[in-house]
Amino acid sequence: MKTKQEIFPITRRQFVTSSAAVLATSGFARGANGANTVAGSPSEQGQSEGKTGAGTVRGPARVIIDTDPGVDDALALLLAMRSPELKIEAITPVAGNVPLDLTLPNALRMVEIAGRTDIPVAAGARAPLLRRLVTATYAHGENGLGGAVFPEPTTKPVATPAAEMIRQIVRRYPGEVTLLTIGPLTNIAAALNSDPELAGMVRGLVMMGGSLSGGNITPAAEFNVYVDPEAARIVFQSGIPVTMVGLDVTRRTSLTDEHVRRLEAAQNAVSQAAAKIGRNAINHNRERGYLVGPNMHDSLAVAGFLDPAILGLQDYYVDVETTGELTAGETLGYSPVAGDLKRRPGTEKEAAAANMPIRGSAPTLASTKSSPVLRDKFVPNTKVAVEVDSARFFDLLIGRLSGSK
Repeated sequence: MKTKQEIFPITRRQFVTSSAAVLATSGFARGANGANTVAGSPSEQGQSEGKTGAGTVRGPARVIIDTDPGVDDALALLLAMRSPELKIEAITPVAGNVPLDLTLPNALRMVEIAGRTDIPVAAGARAPLLRRLVTATYAHGENGLGGAVFPEPTTKPVATPAAEMIRQIVRRYPGEVTLLTIGPLTNIAAALNSDPELAGMVRGLVMMGGSLSGGNITPAAEFNVYVDPEAARIVFQSGIPVTMVGLDVTRRTSLTDEHVRRLEAAQNAVSQAAAKIGRNAINHNRERGYLVGPNMHDSLAVAGFLDPAILGLQDYYVDVETTGELTAGETLGYSPVAGDLKRRPGTEKEAAAANMPIRGSAPTLASTKSSPVLRDKFVPNTKVAVEVDSARFFDLLIGRLSGSK
């Protein structure tokens, strides 16, 4: 097995330097402009194809799906591959829910089940940028698919590494590619670090990850961000318009026996595979004492891109805690219209610009810093999903997987 340095041969100093370069060249202000549109929605220039936050346009939207299958990742991949609104340029597995030695063949299995071996699958990072890998086999089973067993894939991954594949595709179609990220953000951060101009060429990024209402692996952190918080911070600070579909909404997407029965009743390879994975995942949850089935976290992010009416979004400035002993991986959302800082209607915009600095921790006695202010005013960089139409989501998910929609 390769060491972490062989996978990402950068030092901490290089990591900090390259991260700063990404931020400087892409322009943080671009995030403010992008925050007024759903990440991935077509701009006036280079309108690419697809059903996005701005409505339906001429053809399929170019996307790259970065994933760590994973029960809900597997169903999200099948949903995406059954959706004609998407032109999937590549699938880039990463270590996360289970190690890369499992996420890569799991992705290849889904490609074969969906009959989409035309989609290149490129192996990604085996480990986070600066940390040891933490997996979620406790939730996804030892094989990542809730214990559901499928034949070994015969399709092979392409030789190009995931980060380079992402870089090449985005440069080939500047302003057209949306990144659908449903795992840790290691591959995306590696691509951005390798090419400081890349962030300015990405149309948008729709991520499953983060939370403004507590975590699922620690009280503070959602799993995908917890696994590689440094990578997540690079993405949030890159200037790419981000849509964060986190636990605030995905906790309301529990898969049920009725959903699985509808999948089982459909006689096609995709529905049967999805039903098998779903049934095993529900049983796995019950064996561990949970009252509900697994949440379809990743499928919701994909579905929200396909049908923006599924999600209600709100502008936030989001950043990631990377140094806290108990809070590493926590996503912090700043907003002039939420929480204790909420203001009277009609005054939010002026107050945000003048009176809402983004603060870090207060300086210590040993510090030479004179101010804890990180940004002198509120500038949103992320649209955060805060509402979800769960019925509409499952109608789309089960309908597409069963072949009835």
